[in-house]
This record gives sequence, structure tokens and C-alpha cells, in this order.
Amino acid sequence: MVAAGDADQSSVAERLGIKPEMVVQEIGWDEDVDDDVRAAIEEQIGGDILDEDADEVIDVVLLWWREDDGDLGDALIDARGPLEETGVIWVLTPKTGQPGHVEPSEIAEAVPAVGLAQTANISVGPNWIGTRLVSPKSKSKQR
Repeated sequence: MVAAGDADQSSVAERLGIKPEMVVQEIGWDEDVDDDVRAAIEEQIGGDILDEDADEVIDVVLLWWREDDGDLGDALIDARGPLEETGVIWVLTPKTGQPGHVEPSEIAEAVPAVGLAQTANISVGPNWIGTRLVSPKSKSKQR
């Protein structure tokens, strides 16, 4: 039987731009992550989310990030390492009022310093918000 919330959760993976058979890596997993979001992504890709020790080329990185997790810039540089050229990093942070909430300005400051561009913010469950980061298109490709 399908629970009422399942339809919302299945669309979370789609809203994150995750397609079947994509390679998704998760960094910063802890007890507080949204397991419904993780399950929706695994269902969408038809397999497991890879952990931070994976050495494959990655299509999408999920970076669960909290206020006390350290330097976001360093974490983004590490996350970019195995990322496909057209890959996406989703920085998932607790929503306002939740423990570990990260100010949007902290993300906005870290992003250009590591050569990324912020393109979207979406809700990814009751307690988490996602910020989509990509490599900026080169000047020659924009023409």
C-alpha cells in the first residue's frame, strides 16, 4: 500500500534532477538526514547511493551540511573532485529553526570561492533545504 506522503517523496528525486541509473554520492551522512529523501533517490536511480569513499565518476553529490560541520569551501572542493564535468552538487542544510541551520549567506560566500555557481533552492523534506551548485559555463560555450 502506498502511503499518502510517498507521492511527494518520489518527486523529490525528480526535483533534484536525479534520473534513473545516475551515480549519486552522499557526503556528510548522519543520524539526522532525511531517510525518505534517500529512499526516493535510491528508488529513482535503481541502486544504492555511494558513500564518500567511492571512487567512481559522480553525476550528483548530496552534501548534507550543518552549521558545525567545518569549512564549507573545503567540503565543496572535496565534493568536486570525482564530479562529472556537467555534474551537480546539492548542499542540503537544515531549514531555519532546525538544529544545525546554516545561514544562506554562508553558502553564497563559499560557492564562488571554489568556482561554482548557485542556481536553485528547493525544499527537500520537512527539515531540509537544498541548494543546487554547478560549474559555471565557460565564456566560449555561452556565445
